[in-house]
Amino acid sequence: MSNLVEENLKSIRQQMELACHTSGRKTEDVKLLLATKTVTLEKLQMAMRAGEVLFGENKAQELRDKFPLMEQYNQVEWHFIGHLQTNKVKDVVKYVTLIHSVDRLKLGQALHKQLVKENKTMDILVQINTSYEESKFGAPPESALELVEQLSQFETLNIKGLMTIGKLNATNEETRHCFQLLKTIQTQILERGFPRVEMDVLSMGMSGDFRVAIEEGATIIRVGTKVFGERYLPDSYYWNENAHQDE
Repeated sequence: MSNLVEENLKSIRQQMELACHTSGRKTEDVKLLLATKTVTLEKLQMAMRAGEVLFGENKAQELRDKFPLMEQYNQVEWHFIGHLQTNKVKDVVKYVTLIHSVDRLKLGQALHKQLVKENKTMDILVQINTSYEESKFGAPPESALELVEQLSQFETLNIKGLMTIGKLNATNEETRHCFQLLKTIQTQILERGFPRVEMDVLSMGMSGDFRVAIEEGATIIRVGTKVFGERYLPDSYYWNENAHQDE
């Protein structure tokens, strides 16, 4: 199994290099984040032994469980990449350096309240639903500028960029359109010059579409199954909005 994870990582890195080369980008400008949902500690340790340091979790409970087991590895950096319920904010801000999935004002308010209590700041990305799929979280593209402006009022939140999930089970061109739309929104936000808002990070692209995402400007790609193997739960468990509402 160890060799398999290592071989998968080698393949992903080669594909990243190729996508960067064909799109005229530097390989060091794109980070590989390993999506760890349902992944065993053994497999995570294999990835770390292969030199990986950036991990992203979808569920607050899994993050709580995995963090102490991985704490001995000082170089490991955790991001939160799943839908974040407001009542889970306290758990998540303990462990992560970046939250990819801030998609509504209510969540920004909850984060700010908790961070003020802890005298901390948090780097965040604003999640946009570029595919307009009802099964997905994320602010509608037409509301993106308003949401970023609202979130920028909270001095505890450092807005570093945007995140999206490409259209599921789509053609490359449909997915490419999602990523191009995120890039367009990034440009529009930069033109507005909001305070505490940077747009250096575009988190987009997963196992099935990360090469297209790199071609369209991704700075972080989120890869899980192509490294660790298929999950035992379907995508709907992670992306079904109706199952996880908190408001």
